[in-house]
Amino acid sequence: MNSRDLYRLLSWLSPSFPVGAFSYSHGLEYAVEAGLVTNVDELEEWLEAILRYGTGRVDSMHFRAAYQATEDDLPNVIELSSAMIGTNELSKESHSQGRAFIRTVESAWGCGLPGEWLTTADRTESTITYPVAVALTCRRQSIPIKGALTAYLQAFVSNLVSAAVRLIPIGQTGGQAVVSHMADVVGEVVDEVLQVCAGGLAGDLGSSTPMLDWVSMQHENQHTRLFRS
Repeated sequence: MNSRDLYRLLSWLSPSFPVGAFSYSHGLEYAVEAGLVTNVDELEEWLEAILRYGTGRVDSMHFRAAYQATEDDLPNVIELSSAMIGTNELSKESHSQGRAFIRTVESAWGCGLPGEWLTTADRTESTITYPVAVALTCRRQSIPIKGALTAYLQAFVSNLVSAAVRLIPIGQTGGQAVVSHMADVVGEVVDEVLQVCAGGLAGDLGSSTPMLDWVSMQHENQHTRLFRS
């Protein structure tokens, strides 16, 4: 990856990029409320499960599928990416960030997607999800997929850790220790996703984190909330 591509990735997936990531906890707020995540060790276990078996893996597979899709396959990838989101709040989280990402890279960076891709997205029931939006933009700009996917998952981890620092008394240093410990997990997920599914998503796509869906649904009715998910 050249320095220009690295610069764009670091900018597009940084906390300052205006996709509103700071306002989402991905169900973590209720997990803390319910006493499921109360310290650094439990946070690491929670994040590792999401990365290996939940949103991290599923988003990564849709990222790869979108990056490699033919024009004929792209509508199915866009629609399946929306259909695989388990709850209303998680759906809003992904779609709102996807819309904001596309709008910002086009208006501020001049990296718009081809009109036919956006038209394809408009014909589906839902707009483009966040991982698909990032993947298609990186594909359009010829940014290598491995680096792009690694940066996407690093941003995902960092945002959840940032939410945890505000929710749990673990401190900034403790939060950064968690980010550090997730490096190997992210690398393994990226390697696995890029190696599987040579024949497509069928048979390899799925998640096994029902507790994530449960805390997300409970969060919809949580009395006091800092986050939108």
